[in-house]
Amino acid sequence: MRNFGDGISGQPVITRRGALAWLGGTALTLTACSPTGSPAPGGYLAPPTTPSAPLTSGETLGTGSVRVGLLLPKTASGNGASLALAMQNAANLGLGDFTANDLTVLVKDSKGTSEGAAQAAQAALSEGAELLIGPLFAAEVTGAAPVARAANVPVLAFSSDPSVAAPGVFLMGFLVDSQVQRILAEVSKAGRKSVAAIISQSAYGNLAEASLRQNAGRYGMRVAEVERFAAGNPAQAVAAVAANAAQIDCVFVPEGPGVAPEVAQGLRSAGVDLNRIKIFGTGVWNDRAVYGNPALAGAWFPSPDLSGIAAFSGRYRSSYGGEPPLIASLAYDAVVLAAGLVKTAGPQRFQTSVIGNPQGFLSSVNGLFRFNANGTNDRGLAVYEVATGAPTQVSPAPRSFAAA
Repeated sequence: MRNFGDGISGQPVITRRGALAWLGGTALTLTACSPTGSPAPGGYLAPPTTPSAPLTSGETLGTGSVRVGLLLPKTASGNGASLALAMQNAANLGLGDFTANDLTVLVKDSKGTSEGAAQAAQAALSEGAELLIGPLFAAEVTGAAPVARAANVPVLAFSSDPSVAAPGVFLMGFLVDSQVQRILAEVSKAGRKSVAAIISQSAYGNLAEASLRQNAGRYGMRVAEVERFAAGNPAQAVAAVAANAAQIDCVFVPEGPGVAPEVAQGLRSAGVDLNRIKIFGTGVWNDRAVYGNPALAGAWFPSPDLSGIAAFSGRYRSSYGGEPPLIASLAYDAVVLAAGLVKTAGPQRFQTSVIGNPQGFLSSVNGLFRFNANGTNDRGLAVYEVATGAPTQVSPAPRSFAAA
């Protein structure tokens, strides 16, 4: 067995400050730094781009011989443009962190639309992109995917909508199913058996409810009640759950910081003993507005290890100013993953069998993840408890899927 840094060996490992590594029987590690040791067994470093490579147009990041496209909604309406800027900054940060990377990143505007994403994908492919990173929105993925598929080029999309995943179209986004499975595992481990849920009438709520119903039995739990509510008005759902409090020992609230504290306070006001009944949520609680909220004190939520996210955010602030949205970290991870595969997998770098390695990848920012054959992903998450000032860790994130 060969050790390439701080991982376990057998397959290539790349270490701290901008890298990717394969951990022998476990995972492929992303941590931002140049690899030590040699390329993957049977693999060779990719040859430089030939002089006949097509000319590039528009923005590029890096000057390497291997080209990848980065599709971002730079001129989209709403918050799309600001997200695109943060994600481009994060991608550039990852590229800079990966010492001696061999990438050129072709930045293309997907415009926030299916048509714009198709055009952006075609533009990147015409300039020699071997991999597409992005786009962000589900509608954009539906536009870019057929273009990429026709060229036999894989996609690492940022969407968290599992309906747009497909073989060769891999989702980087934080999928609700992984979050629900992780938190149910921990809640059931703590002895909880009967769950009620208070869920908004939204697309995210639909996914959360489906995952709850699908996975509760797997962890020995019974779904006693699910109350859905129109956006911003959970009072009736809260009252219904409170009336049934004697039949439950936990409440699932997969809602963000604008709603979850209100639900918790409503349950308390209705006389529900939240020392007996555990409230738990999803990764949308990974927000400073939740961390120290007294209404949610003692509640649990799943998240990538917060120390990795904090380190990434600090480095982003130092480089660009301002606080990055969490989704920007996915652009960092995707670029580091691409750079690492170029270093370690040679000509096979972007084959779906390489990207879909079941041992997965270990990011210094977002922890353990892997891609499934259908394009969805699994993540190894920690579980945190809301406490005064900052969350406390209840259970650490696994560092391999064998241990998950």
